[in-house]
Amino acid sequence: MKTVVIIPSRYGSSRFDGKPLAKILGRAMIERVYQNARAAKKVTEVVVATDDQRIIRAVESFGGRAVLTSADNPSGTDRVGEAAEKLGLAATDLVVNVQGDQPLIDPRCLDAVIEPLLIEPEIGMTTLAFAIVRKEEITDPKDVKVTFDQKGFALYFSRATIPHDRDGNMVFNTYKHLGVYAYTRHFLDLFRALPEGNLERIEKLEQLRALEHGLRIKVVITEYDSPEVDLPSDIPRIEQLLRAGAVYS
Repeated sequence: MKTVVIIPSRYGSSRFDGKPLAKILGRAMIERVYQNARAAKKVTEVVVATDDQRIIRAVESFGGRAVLTSADNPSGTDRVGEAAEKLGLAATDLVVNVQGDQPLIDPRCLDAVIEPLLIEPEIGMTTLAFAIVRKEEITDPKDVKVTFDQKGFALYFSRATIPHDRDGNMVFNTYKHLGVYAYTRHFLDLFRALPEGNLERIEKLEQLRALEHGLRIKVVITEYDSPEVDLPSDIPRIEQLLRAGAVYS
C-alpha cells in the first residue's frame, strides 16, 4: 500500500496570483510545502498537481515531481482525485491532500492524519484540527472552524464561530480546521462522484460535500499549527516564524 501526498496548486488566484511561486526567505512556497511533506515518516511519495506549466517547471527545478491536471477542477480535492487517477493509485492506497499555501506544515501532522486509516481503513477520510491560540482566528471567516462528536467525527465546518457561547461565560477550546485531508483512493473517487452540496456552495468549503451526503470524516487533533498564506501580507509573519526557529521548515 502506498501513501502519496498530493499538493493541489493553482497559479491563478483572484487574491494572490502566482502564490505557489512566491518567495519565502528565498525559497518558493511550493518548495517549502513539498520538502516538509517529504519529511513525513509514513509518506511514500510527494507529487504536486497543477494546471500550470510554470509550477511544473519550478517543482522540477528543485527535484520534485509534478503532474498536469485540468484547469476545470472545481476544488482542490477534485484536482487531487484527477492526479491520483493519473498516477494509477490502487483503491486501497492512501492519498494525503496538503494545501500548497501551508509552507510551515509540520511532517508530524501528516503522520498523525494518516494513522487512523492505517488502523481502520474503512473510516475512509480524516482531517486535522488545531486548538486556536490566536484569538482573532476565532472570528475571522478565513479561518475555518470545526466541531466534532465524542468519537472524533466531524459534525460541521464553518467560517463562522462554532460553537457559539450563548451566555458568554464558558471556557472551552475552539478548533481551527487545517487544510489537510487523508483518504483511501476508493473514498476519494466516491467523493469526486458526489454532486456539490448546498452547504458546500454557501460556505465555499468542499469538505461539507462529504457531510451533506452522509459520509463521515475523522478529525485528528494536532498540537502543530499550520498557518496559511492567503495574501502577500501573510508572508512576513511566516518569515518571522522561520527566523524565530520554526522547527518544521
